[in-house]
Amino acid sequence: MKYVEFKDFVGKTFRSVTVNDDKTEILFVTDDGRTFRMFHFRDCCEWVEVEDINGELDWLVGSPVLTAEESESQKPPAGAEKKDDSDTWTFYRISTEKGMVVIRWHGSSNGYYSESVDIVEVSK
Repeated sequence: MKYVEFKDFVGKTFRSVTVNDDKTEILFVTDDGRTFRMFHFRDCCEWVEVEDINGELDWLVGSPVLTAEESESQKPPAGAEKKDDSDTWTFYRISTEKGMVVIRWHGSSNGYYSESVDIVEVSK
């Protein structure tokens, strides 16, 4: 398992992009068979999940990634609400020639635990 920066997705072409049922993980499979897992290493007292996806994940399939940018905020975006003592919204903006997709993750905790999203390569 190797940690990967989101910006490293630039230039990759995905064969599939899928979100699991409980919205705690996204799998990105490249056209050369590599798999990347976007998720949160869960500890005791925090929760991190995909809160919203603006755009279609299909836009990320079959066309090289042109941009991949990450940003975060502790201030709730429009339509979202604070849930705990500490909240972090992390935005992943990724585009291909088909369009841009914004994946918004929300993490909440009592303030003592990480609310970050991890990306690892799980196979080559």
